Amino acid sequence: MPTSATEVSRPPAPPGRTAWIDASAGVAGDMLLGALVDAGASLDVVRSAVEAVIPGTVRITAADTTRAGMRALKVGIELARPDQPHRPWAEIRRLLASADLGDAIGRQAHSAFEALARVEARVHGVPVDDVRFHEVGAWDSIADVVGVCAAVEDLGVSEVVVSAIAVGSGSVHGSHGRVAVPVPAVLGLTVGWVVEAVGDGELATPTGVALLTTIATAQGPLPRMEVAAVGIGAGTRDVDDRANVSRVVVGSREPERDEHPGLDVAPAGAAADEGLDESLMVVLEANVDDLDPRVWPSVLTALLEHGAADAWLTPIVMKKGRTAHTLSVLAQPADTTRLRDLVLAQTSTIGLRESRVRRWALARSWVDVDVDGQGVAVKVAHRHGRIITVTPEFSAVESAAAALDRPVRDVLDHAMAAAVDAGLVPGGPAPDGRS
Repeated sequence: MPTSATEVSRPPAPPGRTAWIDASAGVAGDMLLGALVDAGASLDVVRSAVEAVIPGTVRITAADTTRAGMRALKVGIELARPDQPHRPWAEIRRLLASADLGDAIGRQAHSAFEALARVEARVHGVPVDDVRFHEVGAWDSIADVVGVCAAVEDLGVSEVVVSAIAVGSGSVHGSHGRVAVPVPAVLGLTVGWVVEAVGDGELATPTGVALLTTIATAQGPLPRMEVAAVGIGAGTRDVDDRANVSRVVVGSREPERDEHPGLDVAPAGAAADEGLDESLMVVLEANVDDLDPRVWPSVLTALLEHGAADAWLTPIVMKKGRTAHTLSVLAQPADTTRLRDLVLAQTSTIGLRESRVRRWALARSWVDVDVDGQGVAVKVAHRHGRIITVTPEFSAVESAAAALDRPVRDVLDHAMAAAVDAGLVPGGPAPDGRS
C-alpha cells in the first residue's frame, strides 16, 4: 500500500462490494480509517475529502507499525495550523454542507456527526447545536469521520457488516473527571447494537462507534464472501494482552441468506447484472390513530425533504375498531436516525419499528422538455439501454402550469407529447446511451 503523499493511479474499485468490520478488539476513528486505507482505499482521496471540509488544517500520514506483534497501518492526523477551536455541531454542519464531497460521503459524514451531537447533547443536557466536541477535538474528529466515509466510497462498498463491538471496561479520566467505561456517549450510540464488555479500559471511542453505527447496514459474523482485500488499522497504544487493531475484510458476497431472518439475499452486485440498481435500505413504520389527518401531507413532505427515498400512508383498523394509518418511511441506513427523530417530532406516535430490506430499482435519468417556454423535468426509467417508463415530474408540471396560467392536465399532456417528440418512449434508447 503506497503511503506517500502521491499515490500511483489505479482503476476505480468495483461497486456493490461488502465490507466486514471486526471490532472485537475495539474501534476508534483513526483505527477504522487505517484499516480501510490498508484494504486499498486511496489516501489521496481521503486527504482531498478532508481538505474540502477543513482546508489547510491537518496533515494525514500513514505508516506501517506493529501492535502485539501484528503488522498494521497507523494513520496519523496532525495539525497543520495551530490554535484550532473546539467547533460546535452547528458550525461543523455548515462546513459539511458547503464542502464538495459528493452526495454519499456528505450524507454519511453528516449522519455520523449528527449522531455524535445528539448523544452528547443528551449526556450534557445542552441544545444539540451548542454541542462542542471537547473530548476528541473538532479537527481530528472531522478528519476521521470524513476520511472514513470517503474511504468506504472509494472502495466501492455498498454493504457494511460489523461484528459485536468491544467497548472495554473499568474507567477513564475525561474533561469532566473519571467516568465509567463504556462512557455515556458510547452507550447512547450503541442502543440497538450488540456490544461486549471485554478488555480493560476504553476500547471503543464515541467517534469510532458513531461511524460504525452510521455506515453499517447489518451486524453479525464474517459473511460468506469471496475476499478481495484485508486491512488492519492500528490504535495509538501497543498493549500486551491484545493486538490493539480494527480489521476490515472487503469482498463480494456469495449466495446465501443474510443476517436478517426472512430476507433472501442475492450476491452483492447480482442485480446490476440484471440491469437493476441494488441497495440495502431501512423501512421505519409507526401505527398512528390520534393525529389530525390534515397534518399528514406536511409530515410526508418533510420526510421526503429530509432524505427519505419514499414515504407513504396505509389505512388500517386498530384495537377497538379505531381507524388509523401506518406511516412507512423508506430510507438509506445513514439517514435512519434523522428520519426517526423527525417522525417522533412531527407525529403523535410514541414508537417506531425498523426493518432492513434490499431494494432493486430501475436506473433512471432526468431530461428537461419544453412546454411553451417552461422547462418540465421528465423521469426516464431504463434497463439494458432501453426505456421502460417515461413520467413528467408532477411538481414541475404544477410549476409550469402556474407560470403559464393553464390547467395542470393540459400541461401534463403537452409534457408527455414533448417527451415523445424528443424520442423518449418506452422501448426507445435510454438517454445518453445509458444502460
